[in-house]
Amino acid sequence: MSHDVVVTRAAAIVDEIGWERLTLAVVAERLGVRLPSLYKHIASLDGLRRDLAVLATRELADALGAAAVGRASTDALHAAAEAYRNFALAHPGRYAATVRAPAPDDIEHAEAVDAVLRVVFSVLAGYGLAGDDAIDAVRALRAGLHGFVTLEAGGGFAMPRDVERSYHRLIEAFDASFMAGRTPDNSPSAPGRSSRHP
Repeated sequence: MSHDVVVTRAAAIVDEIGWERLTLAVVAERLGVRLPSLYKHIASLDGLRRDLAVLATRELADALGAAAVGRASTDALHAAAEAYRNFALAHPGRYAATVRAPAPDDIEHAEAVDAVLRVVFSVLAGYGLAGDDAIDAVRALRAGLHGFVTLEAGGGFAMPRDVERSYHRLIEAFDASFMAGRTPDNSPSAPGRSSRHP
């Protein structure tokens, strides 16, 4: 057993039982070890949650990047949004971990968040969104996608209409908004690394 093994196994556990129900006692039981043995690799529950946040955020960045690569504007937005939803639904515990913001001095976690942001800003580059307009767009997109997938995962959509179709309509609305918000300077710039989510 090692630190990485504990975090990897905990990631699978949290997807199964949920972010809020994660405890070190549960992880130790699933790993077949006593709690004191777990403390040799994990200092605390908060430390484990932080490590899970880093792992999950990196995985989300990889999923978004793989989906958006080679695509531009509308195609990139739809592909990245689909990858985002797929990740959230397939890994609900890990997805919940990605919502956690890095501590101000946590460079590793901040770099994982920046990897996600680089993909999103790259997608927005196809719309010519720059500076504050790009930041506004990132925040709006994050709020919209997060709200939708959280409601979907929690069984919040009961009306007789295909959820997939509704999600695509949401992305189409963002696409139209971003098209309308193009800046005259068609060379957007992404902000530098931040220790907080956008």
